[in-house]
Amino acid sequence: MGENKDRSLGRWLSILYRYGHCYLDKELNQYNLRSGQAIFLAILLEKDGMSQESLSSLLQIDKATTARAIKKLEQEGYVVRKPSPRDRRAKIIYVTEKALAIKPALIIVGEKWTDILTNNFNPEEKELIIELLKKMAQNAAQ
Repeated sequence: MGENKDRSLGRWLSILYRYGHCYLDKELNQYNLRSGQAIFLAILLEKDGMSQESLSSLLQIDKATTARAIKKLEQEGYVVRKPSPRDRRAKIIYVTEKALAIKPALIIVGEKWTDILTNNFNPEEKELIIELLKKMAQNAAQ
């Protein structure tokens, strides 16, 4: 832990994570959404009809956290859970018209956050940071 604080990757990732949550919470408040639910809704808007288990696995988030987020999205009317036709114990999650209606706004919020983070970056720097972050995510997954 003797690493210089300014050179600590973990420190900067943690700071960005916290700032990101604050930004998303503020921007999504008008939709009664929090950053913790937004990632689930974003995935479902791209791939409707996923099981809770698949969603947990895709996002590398524990099943209990996924269940809480989906319950909140369901209470707000953004998703519905239906039994799987193949396995009645499994629940399949579908987005509602309400969720589809705010999809453009969610995309704009995400794009604005990316613009904030990459302000004063040239196109090559933007592409490089995305590629490096992808590599880091792959490393972390192993």
